[in-house]
Amino acid sequence: MVLPAPANRIVNTPAAEDAILSLQGITRRFGSVLALDEASLVIRPGTVHALLGENGAGKTTLMRVAFGLLKPDAGTIRLRGAIRTIPSPAVALALGIGMVHQHFTLVPAMTVAENVALGRHGRYNPRAASARVRDVASRAGLSLDPDALVSTLPVGAQQRCEIVKALARDVQLLVLDEPTAVLAPSEAAELLRWIRRFADAGNAIVLITHKLRDALAIADDVTVLRRGRTVLAIRASSTNESGLANAMLGNEMTAAAGVASVIASDEVALVTATTGAPVLVADAIHVADPRGVERVRGATLRVHAGEIVGIAAVEGEGQHELLRVLAGRCEPTSGSLQRPDVVGFVPEDRHHEALLLESSLVENIALRGAGARRGRMPWSALRDTTASIVRDYNVLTSGVQSPVRALSGGNQQKLVMGRELIDAPAALVVVNPSRGLDFRATAAVRDSLRSARLAGAAVVVYSSDLDEVLLLADRIYAMHDGVLTETPNDRESVGRAMLGGSSPSGA
Repeated sequence: MVLPAPANRIVNTPAAEDAILSLQGITRRFGSVLALDEASLVIRPGTVHALLGENGAGKTTLMRVAFGLLKPDAGTIRLRGAIRTIPSPAVALALGIGMVHQHFTLVPAMTVAENVALGRHGRYNPRAASARVRDVASRAGLSLDPDALVSTLPVGAQQRCEIVKALARDVQLLVLDEPTAVLAPSEAAELLRWIRRFADAGNAIVLITHKLRDALAIADDVTVLRRGRTVLAIRASSTNESGLANAMLGNEMTAAAGVASVIASDEVALVTATTGAPVLVADAIHVADPRGVERVRGATLRVHAGEIVGIAAVEGEGQHELLRVLAGRCEPTSGSLQRPDVVGFVPEDRHHEALLLESSLVENIALRGAGARRGRMPWSALRDTTASIVRDYNVLTSGVQSPVRALSGGNQQKLVMGRELIDAPAALVVVNPSRGLDFRATAAVRDSLRSARLAGAAVVVYSSDLDEVLLLADRIYAMHDGVLTETPNDRESVGRAMLGGSSPSGA
């Protein structure tokens, strides 16, 4: 399809020879799909550059070209004014370009020091590797234990490990893909402060994000991609959220309409529904992790049919173990638990826990109920079911037999949500429902949760984004140090309870 010329002017673009990195006319196809259509991006030294666009706009693809993971079909890459070919990440790192991916690339069974040393030449020296991590982390102001196993680290520490892994290669340009998507508010604020310090030291950061507020708060320059094209390049001080939203959505939806539709979806009071009997009931349950460490201590809660209960917590307070118990993925070590035989579950990490990326959409839908299915696979019925999910949840795909890897993150999340709601389960547990999604996909996923509630499901939602919990939940429980406490639905009360304090009402 031939797109109309972008309506937005590209302004304030520095000359390529003055940039630390300049990508000009970058084109990249995947079969018949045009992922990048003569896209451009110019990064000035000493700046934070926000790269924005809807899911599938080409942001990550463009930066994978810069990092040597993808070869462009056409276009020019200049690094500090010189034309370069970047055939691999190893070459990119040697040239001072690093990238921290949205889905981490760490080896869980290895220590932090071992992960940071991966890819180096010569014999591994544990003492020298640990010293290198301590030195880099200390100079960057990032707290990190080099001898800790990655599998034991909370997500915030894993992200710090990815950053230190790049900094240990002495990179001067660092690409961060959705870095705050899985962080608690305090961790996100700490990371943004570090990003600013890194850029102020003369380096450069490319920040791929869907959070317009974060982009405007920290970025010096902003570039917006739409359908693989660069439609806006501007100083952050010369634009606002509406202007960026308009560039992202283009003629399909004006900024006012696009932002307003999401705000209306979120801020409208949840339609009153008659709650039914308790569906998920936990009484004084305790849960230990695989190492035998008690993560949930005497948790009691009730979730009724027709309500959304939110769980609010900073990372590592026991919420993930609690959610897996409620979803039937593991059992409590003690206490009483009542749950339905079938509980829909949308986990945090869709790539490792929800989807088979190389398999087709149909094969991924077939995973629902696979453990109880007997006899021959009903492929014809599964294709029809998949087509219905694609239609009802507006999953953008070239066909139900396409591999899931070809879908954008938002479309992958909508597919998982549709699959888990196929048989109208009595209960649904969802973790970080809008992680890494643009605001249109976020609105669609949140509407699915509200629809499940109105259909009578008992819904439990955990999000590292406190605003999302406050927007979705009828009732909220805060979790701190494994202890669960019901709290009033306001930011101050929930925030205090998340940190282990009591709310003003004493909840």
